[in-house]
Amino acid sequence: MDDSRIVDLYWARDERAISESDKKYGRMLNSLSYSLLSSREDAEECVNDTYLDAWGAMPTARPEFLGAFLSKITRRISIDRFRERHREKRGGIDNLAAELSDCIPTLDDPEREYDSQRLRDEINTFIKEQPKERRVMFILRYFYSKSVDEIAFQMGLGVSNVKTTLFRLRHQLKNRLEEKELL
Repeated sequence: MDDSRIVDLYWARDERAISESDKKYGRMLNSLSYSLLSSREDAEECVNDTYLDAWGAMPTARPEFLGAFLSKITRRISIDRFRERHREKRGGIDNLAAELSDCIPTLDDPEREYDSQRLRDEINTFIKEQPKERRVMFILRYFYSKSVDEIAFQMGLGVSNVKTTLFRLRHQLKNRLEEKELL
């Protein structure tokens, strides 16, 4: 079933929307959540919570790309679950944040809200301007939290190639943000 029909089911409050979403995107969402949590049970719970959040969001939102919409919800829920379970420990998500720490500033200060929007827009523009292979690699690493080995396998590339490309992308992003005075 295509996305627009599934969204129509959500809007009609038809429970088939959840089963159709799960049929079409369940494996992808479970994989995303599992890559962040390393627990099948937690991943399944997060995906179920995703469908509940999507159910609640649909009367006001009508996503054009359902897969991206559900992925974003799953990622947020999974990161929240990870942080909840690992308050004292440092792990995967913190390691990804450390990789990007040189090229993305922390914007915890409420007065920097405008800067955070400009930063988000500039990062999105940077990613869109990349050739498809680099764009996919960046998104797999920093949105889907895939390991370098997983990215290399999925894309049919060598591990050193992926590491080098990601290093160069971070460096280019850092330079760009410095030029725009966002860093």
